[in-house]
Amino acid sequence: MSPRPVSANTAPEGSPPNALPAVVRTLEQYDPARMQAIVATTKQIANKLRPLLGNRLRETPTTVQIAADDILEIAMEHGGVNEAPVVPYEASAALSMLLLRNYGMLMVHFVGVPPGTADLLIKFVPPEALERFGGAGKYAQAVNSSLTRLGELLREPQSVRDLLLGRN
Repeated sequence: MSPRPVSANTAPEGSPPNALPAVVRTLEQYDPARMQAIVATTKQIANKLRPLLGNRLRETPTTVQIAADDILEIAMEHGGVNEAPVVPYEASAALSMLLLRNYGMLMVHFVGVPPGTADLLIKFVPPEALERFGGAGKYAQAVNSSLTRLGELLREPQSVRDLLLGRN
Protein backbone atom coordinates (compact mmCIF):
# COMPACT_ATOMS: atom_id res chain seq x y z
CA MET A 1 0.00 0.00 0.00
CA SER A 2 1.45 3.38 -0.96
CA PRO A 3 1.36 6.22 1.53
CA ARG A 4 -1.40 8.75 0.93
CA PRO A 5 -0.11 12.28 0.42
CA VAL A 6 -1.10 14.79 3.07
CA SER A 7 -2.48 17.08 0.38
CA ALA A 8 -5.19 14.50 -0.31
CA ASN A 9 -6.69 15.40 3.08
CA THR A 10 -7.16 19.06 2.24
CA ALA A 11 -8.99 21.15 -0.30
CA PRO A 12 -6.97 22.83 -3.05
CA GLU A 13 -6.48 25.96 -0.93
CA GLY A 14 -5.03 23.94 1.94
CA SER A 15 -8.14 24.17 4.12
CA PRO A 16 -9.88 21.08 5.47
CA PRO A 17 -12.47 19.71 3.03
CA ASN A 18 -15.24 20.11 5.63
CA ALA A 19 -14.71 23.89 5.55
CA LEU A 20 -16.60 24.20 2.27
CA PRO A 21 -20.12 24.08 3.82
CA ALA A 22 -19.11 26.83 6.27
CA VAL A 23 -17.80 28.96 3.42
CA VAL A 24 -21.04 28.48 1.49
CA ARG A 25 -23.14 29.41 4.57
CA THR A 26 -21.00 32.50 5.13
CA LEU A 27 -21.43 33.62 1.53
CA GLU A 28 -25.19 33.00 1.70
CA GLN A 29 -25.43 35.17 4.83
CA TYR A 30 -23.22 37.95 3.48
CA ASP A 31 -24.79 41.36 3.93
CA PRO A 32 -22.98 44.40 2.52
CA ALA A 33 -24.68 46.68 5.07
CA ARG A 34 -23.38 44.53 7.93
CA MET A 35 -19.86 44.66 6.53
CA GLN A 36 -20.10 48.44 6.19
CA ALA A 37 -21.21 48.70 9.83
CA ILE A 38 -18.29 46.55 10.97
CA VAL A 39 -15.82 48.65 8.98
CA ALA A 40 -17.37 51.83 10.43
CA THR A 41 -16.84 50.43 13.93
CA THR A 42 -13.18 49.83 13.14
CA LYS A 43 -12.91 53.46 11.95
CA GLN A 44 -14.46 54.64 15.25
CA ILE A 45 -11.72 52.82 17.12
CA ALA A 46 -9.08 54.38 14.84
CA ASN A 47 -10.50 57.85 15.53
CA LYS A 48 -10.08 57.33 19.28
CA LEU A 49 -6.65 55.71 19.02
CA ARG A 50 -5.14 58.33 16.69
CA PRO A 51 -4.87 61.09 19.35
CA LEU A 52 -3.05 58.61 21.60
CA LEU A 53 -0.76 57.04 19.01
CA GLY A 54 -0.43 59.66 16.27
CA ASN A 55 1.18 58.53 13.06
CA ARG A 56 2.10 55.19 14.63
CA LEU A 57 -1.45 54.08 13.95
CA ARG A 58 -1.83 52.65 10.45
CA GLU A 59 -5.10 52.10 8.65
CA THR A 60 -6.19 50.08 5.66
CA PRO A 61 -9.72 50.21 4.24
CA THR A 62 -10.81 47.48 6.72
CA THR A 63 -8.22 47.38 9.53
CA VAL A 64 -6.39 49.41 12.13
CA GLN A 65 -2.82 48.36 12.82
CA ILE A 66 -0.02 49.14 15.23
CA ALA A 67 3.34 47.93 13.97
CA ALA A 68 5.21 45.62 16.34
CA ASP A 69 8.24 47.92 16.26
CA ASP A 70 6.01 50.79 17.37
CA ILE A 71 4.38 48.69 20.09
CA LEU A 72 7.80 48.03 21.58
CA GLU A 73 8.88 51.65 21.19
CA ILE A 74 5.68 53.07 22.73
CA ALA A 75 5.81 50.62 25.64
CA MET A 76 9.46 51.50 26.26
CA GLU A 77 8.54 55.21 26.29
CA HIS A 78 5.64 54.59 28.69
CA GLY A 79 7.85 52.50 30.95
CA GLY A 80 10.96 54.65 30.83
CA VAL A 81 12.99 51.80 29.35
CA ASN A 82 16.00 52.76 27.20
CA GLU A 83 17.15 49.40 25.87
CA ALA A 84 14.79 46.86 24.36
CA PRO A 85 14.72 43.72 26.54
CA VAL A 86 12.48 41.81 24.07
CA VAL A 87 11.98 41.75 20.32
CA PRO A 88 8.99 43.47 18.69
CA TYR A 89 7.13 40.19 18.09
CA GLU A 90 7.28 39.42 21.83
CA ALA A 91 6.09 42.93 22.66
CA SER A 92 3.11 42.53 20.34
CA ALA A 93 2.25 39.12 21.79
CA ALA A 94 2.53 40.52 25.32
CA LEU A 95 0.25 43.43 24.43
CA SER A 96 -2.30 41.01 23.00
CA MET A 97 -2.06 38.90 26.15
CA LEU A 98 -2.59 41.94 28.39
CA LEU A 99 -5.63 42.98 26.34
CA LEU A 100 -7.08 39.48 26.61
CA ARG A 101 -6.34 38.98 30.28
CA ASN A 102 -7.30 42.42 31.56
CA TYR A 103 -10.10 43.42 29.18
CA GLY A 104 -11.33 40.24 27.52
CA MET A 105 -10.28 41.63 24.13
CA LEU A 106 -9.59 38.77 21.75
CA MET A 107 -7.07 40.00 19.21
CA VAL A 108 -6.28 38.34 15.87
CA HIS A 109 -3.19 36.68 17.39
CA PHE A 110 -5.35 34.46 19.60
CA VAL A 111 -8.04 33.20 17.25
CA GLY A 112 -6.11 30.21 15.97
CA VAL A 113 -5.10 31.61 12.61
CA PRO A 114 -1.73 33.37 12.72
CA PRO A 115 -2.07 36.83 11.20
CA GLY A 116 1.19 36.48 9.28
CA THR A 117 2.57 39.55 11.00
CA ALA A 118 3.78 40.67 14.39
CA ASP A 119 1.68 43.83 14.13
CA LEU A 120 -1.42 44.28 16.25
CA LEU A 121 -4.46 44.06 13.97
CA ILE A 122 -7.84 45.45 14.91
CA LYS A 123 -10.49 44.39 12.45
CA PHE A 124 -14.05 43.18 12.08
CA VAL A 125 -15.25 44.50 15.45
CA PRO A 126 -19.05 44.10 15.46
CA PRO A 127 -20.87 47.27 16.55
CA GLU A 128 -22.76 45.41 19.28
CA ALA A 129 -19.49 44.05 20.71
CA LEU A 130 -17.96 47.53 20.83
CA GLU A 131 -21.12 48.83 22.50
CA ARG A 132 -20.95 46.08 25.16
CA PHE A 133 -17.31 46.99 25.73
CA GLY A 134 -18.27 50.60 26.41
CA GLY A 135 -17.47 52.26 23.10
CA ALA A 136 -14.47 53.21 21.03
CA GLY A 137 -13.12 55.54 23.72
CA LYS A 138 -12.93 52.75 26.28
CA TYR A 139 -11.37 50.48 23.67
CA ALA A 140 -8.65 53.05 22.98
CA GLN A 141 -8.09 53.53 26.72
CA ALA A 142 -7.67 49.76 27.13
CA VAL A 143 -5.02 49.68 24.39
CA ASN A 144 -3.20 52.69 25.86
CA SER A 145 -3.35 51.32 29.42
CA SER A 146 -2.04 47.98 28.19
CA LEU A 147 0.84 49.70 26.43
CA THR A 148 1.66 51.42 29.71
CA ARG A 149 1.46 48.14 31.62
CA LEU A 150 3.69 46.51 29.03
CA GLY A 151 6.19 49.34 29.56
CA GLU A 152 6.20 48.56 33.28
CA LEU A 153 6.77 44.87 32.57
CA LEU A 154 9.68 45.67 30.25
CA ARG A 155 11.59 46.97 33.27
CA GLU A 156 11.85 43.34 34.38
CA PRO A 157 12.08 41.19 31.22
CA GLN A 158 11.32 37.98 33.13
CA SER A 159 7.84 39.35 33.84
CA VAL A 160 7.18 39.52 30.07
CA ARG A 161 8.26 35.89 29.70
CA ASP A 162 6.04 34.92 32.62
CA LEU A 163 3.09 36.73 31.04
CA LEU A 164 3.59 35.01 27.69
CA LEU A 165 3.94 31.61 29.31
CA GLY A 166 0.90 32.08 31.55
CA ARG A 167 2.85 32.35 34.79
CA ASN A 168 1.86 35.93 35.50
